[in-house]
Amino acid sequence: MALSSTPQLPVLPLPFPLVLLPTARLTIHVSRELAEKLQAVLHDSGSSQPIVATIPIPPPTDPSNTTNFTPPPSTHTTGPVHGTAARVVRLVPVRALSASVSARQPYILSLHGLTRIRLAQPLDLDSQMADSLTERTVHHPPADQVPSREAAEAFKDAALRLLDRLAKDSVHSQRKDDWLRISVILEDVPDHRSAWMADVLVAAINCDYTDKLTFLATTTVEDRLRRATELFVKQASISEVPQKIANVVDESLSRQQKEYFLRQQLAAIQRELQSLYTANNASPGSPSGSPGLKIGGSSSEPDDDEQADADDLADLKKKIEALEAGSEERRVSIREWRRLKRIPQGSVENGVIRTYLEWLTSLPWPSATLSPSANQEIVKNPGFLAKARAQLDADHFGLDQIKGRLIEYLAVLRLRSMVEAASQASVSQQPMSQPTAKLAQCPDQNCARKGVKGPVLLFVGPPGTGKTSLGQSIAKALGRPFQRISLGGVRDEAEIRGHRRTYVASGPGMIVQALRKAGRIDPVILLDEIDKVGQSNFHGDPAAALLEVLDPEQNHAFNDHYINVPVDLSRVLFICTSNTLDSISAPLLDRCEVVELSGYTYDEKIHIARRYLLPKQLTANGLSESLLDLTDDALLRIATLYTREAGVRGLERALSTIVRFKAVERVNHLDSLAGTERSDAAPKEWQSRVEGEDVERMLGVPRWDSEEREREEKIGVVYGLVVTGMGEGGIMPVESTAVPGTGRLKLTGSLGDVIKESGEIALSWVKAHAFDLGITASKGIDPLKVPDPIDIHLHLPSGAQKKDGPSAGVAMTCALVSLLTGVTASKDMAMTGEITLRGRVTPVGGVRMKVLGAHRAKVYRIVLPWANKRDVEREVALEVQQQMQFHFVQTIDEALEAAFGKGVLGWKRDVMLMEGRL
Repeated sequence: MALSSTPQLPVLPLPFPLVLLPTARLTIHVSRELAEKLQAVLHDSGSSQPIVATIPIPPPTDPSNTTNFTPPPSTHTTGPVHGTAARVVRLVPVRALSASVSARQPYILSLHGLTRIRLAQPLDLDSQMADSLTERTVHHPPADQVPSREAAEAFKDAALRLLDRLAKDSVHSQRKDDWLRISVILEDVPDHRSAWMADVLVAAINCDYTDKLTFLATTTVEDRLRRATELFVKQASISEVPQKIANVVDESLSRQQKEYFLRQQLAAIQRELQSLYTANNASPGSPSGSPGLKIGGSSSEPDDDEQADADDLADLKKKIEALEAGSEERRVSIREWRRLKRIPQGSVENGVIRTYLEWLTSLPWPSATLSPSANQEIVKNPGFLAKARAQLDADHFGLDQIKGRLIEYLAVLRLRSMVEAASQASVSQQPMSQPTAKLAQCPDQNCARKGVKGPVLLFVGPPGTGKTSLGQSIAKALGRPFQRISLGGVRDEAEIRGHRRTYVASGPGMIVQALRKAGRIDPVILLDEIDKVGQSNFHGDPAAALLEVLDPEQNHAFNDHYINVPVDLSRVLFICTSNTLDSISAPLLDRCEVVELSGYTYDEKIHIARRYLLPKQLTANGLSESLLDLTDDALLRIATLYTREAGVRGLERALSTIVRFKAVERVNHLDSLAGTERSDAAPKEWQSRVEGEDVERMLGVPRWDSEEREREEKIGVVYGLVVTGMGEGGIMPVESTAVPGTGRLKLTGSLGDVIKESGEIALSWVKAHAFDLGITASKGIDPLKVPDPIDIHLHLPSGAQKKDGPSAGVAMTCALVSLLTGVTASKDMAMTGEITLRGRVTPVGGVRMKVLGAHRAKVYRIVLPWANKRDVEREVALEVQQQMQFHFVQTIDEALEAAFGKGVLGWKRDVMLMEGRL
């Protein structure tokens, strides 16, 4: 059959990635339907080897395609048109050759490419195209084209170079001989047969799918040879890469570097891949990758050591240049940079200097905050204070005193920003010379570094009262980064000031590290557990190192031993937390503004449990709010009988226990529902409500119920108010008893010197007023020796806890009076206050904590010094004041009357207390 006499040919689509070039052979599996259509064509043509038009079908171009396929320009908007006229050489069933073949394609089709063709109309791409064999009008390229001499010579040179490289890289000798034989044939090919030889070679080498389609679509002989030349040059370059890598590695090897051979080879491979990817991106017409190489868009960053090192040094240099001109940090950075360039890269000193420069340039220096920041815009917002107050109220319940102090600071911050903005606007509106304008904008040399000094707040209170979480809320309200530094157990001064650079593995202190993590000069830094910092030892005194950090007059030039450049801490808002003030040194305490968090009342605990703790535990344990209804009575029983504490951590643990208990019940309920569905029994209703009587079933025996039952009215026993070492208030019985002896006073209970002196003063006052109290028959008689000599033993329980402080005088006096007179004090009354030998009651500290402790213990009558009346009115919540009865006394006589009742003691005469005044 002559090609010129066949204007129409059956079109056979070739699926991706099959391409049949002229002179090439292709064997594929076809379906039964397609094989039947080919047999029909064979029968109609009357020839044993009919001719069909093979058209490669490109893959669909979607974003998720990972084949890096770029279609030829002719198929961007239309279907494929270019193909090859091929002769059907063989069509046989597969079962004649092999028994293991898919049932979908039971035939094998062998094709032999003859010449290029072009469809008159683009081929439609649809799902039924794979098994179709429709006839289409085709056009053949002119057959009498002769390439130019220059194009033919360039083609032969590129082809010979590629064949020589393929022969050298061939492992098998037979394959090598084949490439050499083709080289000999190529040298004798005439110019008019060069296009035919190009088809042969392109079909033989492993090219890209896109390259083959582009080569197939090239109809003119001149363009075909030029395109084949480009493909051969590209393939030769790819084949030369392994040899080039081997040469580079061989040149870099030395006797000391042989153990790094594999690493050097891998680095060379990565560099070649990177250069190849860069070259492909630089040329728009170049393909996106080479066959067989999966670059993935970039080289591996961790393996490119040299490039990464150069980039780090360039970035470090940019950071040094960005520092403020003339500043101390810039001068030191430039000096260290020059040292770094003189020291060899492999030296240990090189790494030390480089690490120092990285630390120095990564800190937020004042020059970086000269321009208006987003935080300044937040402060200038008219609703700034309202938003900050809402943020504090949303995160914490109560704590009005602390919130008021923070709102004061935020108000000052807003006013300062408004004044600065107004001054800058007035200066910009007045025309003046440049030196005058600079003087008006910056009258002080360091005015750019000045700002609103952050206060140093010290939150003192028991554990679980929200001291640490308050710092996070403050940072949110200010829009600043938050950093927490735990000082518990810090014993080395260098952890605050940093180690000097002369030490191995030295580094900056925790303050500078927090500044670097924050990335800003005005973060909120929380110094947690400042009362537990180590004392002075051979490592230095960490508490003394904190003096410079927390002093507003000194911390604008804080000196870290590692950085050795003054660091500005004046804009940092420092918040310290502590459980007690006893272990904090006086100079350090003087630099802090103390804010006490005494604890929560029962009402506040119930609100906190409702708003924060219970929803948190429900979410953590997989329950919804509709599955658990905790009544107020149940919450009150939990707070009073199981978690009598100042904070809410114990309350949260108790709520967690109840939620987990209900979670177990919920799982059992769901399992029972599944069982009733199978047995058709009535399902049991879910009980979501937890009443007060259900709490003991979930939490066990109440922890504090026994203490209330054991509290009784007994001779010689009264109850005093105390503050524990963790800052929690509570009550403690003061017990006294008389034993035969010689008239001595014995004090036990791990008492300190101060509280022992209070006991001696109380006994001396009782002896002095023994006749007035009706203890002795006449004046001048020692009640401990007449009528029978006795000793008085005064004891404060919980001997494992050390007790000290000037606030137990009133309680000890009442205990001794009760013992010697036989009158009992009420078990619902507690007292505190110090006494003098003249019978005056002096004020004490920790009133709010003591009152709340008594409230938690359900003691509602309290005896307090008269001078502490203002403390109660100012610090104690109004609802607590309304529930309790306070007796404010000035003398011991008033205290005894309040403790035992009016007229109970039966004074023998009214004693008028006279004071001498000059």
